[in-house]
Amino acid sequence: MATEYGQGYAHRSERHHRLPAALRAPVEARSWREFGYVLLGLPIAIVLFTWTVTTVSLGAGLLVTFLGIPVLAAALAGCRGFGVLERARARGLLGVEVADPEPLRVAKPGALAWMGAMLKSGASWRHALYALVQFPWAVFSFSVAVSFWTCGWALLTYPLWFWVFPAYAGEGGIQLYGDAHHSVYLDNPFEITVTALIGLVFTLATPWLVRALTAVDGLLVRGLLGPSRLSARVVELESDRGAVVDTAAADLRRIERDLHDGAQARLVALAMDLGLAKEKLREDPRAAARMVEEAHGEVKTALQELRDLARGIHPAVLTDRGLDAALSAVASRCTVPVRVEVDLPARPAPAIEGIAYFTVSELLQNVSKHSGARTASVDVWRSEDRLMLQVSDDGVGGADVSRGSGLAGLAARLDAVDGVLVVDSPAGGPTRVIAELPWRG
Repeated sequence: MATEYGQGYAHRSERHHRLPAALRAPVEARSWREFGYVLLGLPIAIVLFTWTVTTVSLGAGLLVTFLGIPVLAAALAGCRGFGVLERARARGLLGVEVADPEPLRVAKPGALAWMGAMLKSGASWRHALYALVQFPWAVFSFSVAVSFWTCGWALLTYPLWFWVFPAYAGEGGIQLYGDAHHSVYLDNPFEITVTALIGLVFTLATPWLVRALTAVDGLLVRGLLGPSRLSARVVELESDRGAVVDTAAADLRRIERDLHDGAQARLVALAMDLGLAKEKLREDPRAAARMVEEAHGEVKTALQELRDLARGIHPAVLTDRGLDAALSAVASRCTVPVRVEVDLPARPAPAIEGIAYFTVSELLQNVSKHSGARTASVDVWRSEDRLMLQVSDDGVGGADVSRGSGLAGLAARLDAVDGVLVVDSPAGGPTRVIAELPWRG
């Protein structure tokens, strides 16, 4: 029963949305929210404009005394408070998501420091500018929206209320023209029908007109009440710096763990074995020789571990011969055959080259461990000011950055240098991972 109800509801919803958007617009909730935004905009704009002009003018006039500074600071603080209201109104009625502007940077506690920070804040002055610009626009948009909305619905419903004129006004209907000798009224069925059709056109067009008006409001809110591009960039760089620091710390911990658990432990055991061999050298030369031979094998193993560790930090082949040779070496250690093609006009900066190497290396490790692929490929090329990396395989697919796997950490590392990681891995495969890095020569 529930299934039938759900299917019937889905069918009705589909049938409802088959109605063209132009016909749905006058009765859609979005249109009424936008119209409500315009209606609320005028009284709020009047209060905000009055506050801003009065307090800023008073503060500017009092600047000859010390009183002008706190008055101006209070004026800007009030504008920022109205900005909170305007962002919430745009978010609730227009669906416009605007982040809060940069906070005040008060160097030290105290009223004077707060007033100085308020007067130096560019966001505060942008809020004041919004109050001045938004008022005339609110008057215009309110006048246009209300005129079109009321005119459209009044003319559309004219067949329902035209009887009011002959019953209470002594006239045949709406008067189009009149002088001392002649008058024209909309009173016959044809004229009433034409009037309703004209009202229908106005009614259908008004939501789109209001939507265009509120689009301008959205631009004003984003441009003047949100964070500036510079502050947004600063926040982004601070976040990227944190990601870089965390990544570097994780790499140091990994290197320390590899040294402690691998080469260091093996070298300690080797020192102990050599000590025992030294003690047995006189008593049992054959046993000592056998222990030295075993220690020689341990030395070779420790050297290989140290080479692998050094390759993980920064391989010498990358420094000496570049990405082509380094990636070919990585591909040769992959458990599946890998085709490598590097087409670069020149070598990028060492930092970018190193990130590109480790990105491909980690992606090929994922191919070896998780993909179940038979073949894979690596392509590297330059596109304008970007270094492009693509790693593809014919495995089972299903890779997803959002699952918090190693791909998420790789994406964060690339984002820290203005890079991008895009994963296309449908279930069943194939998988294609594209990484973009800024090209720095």
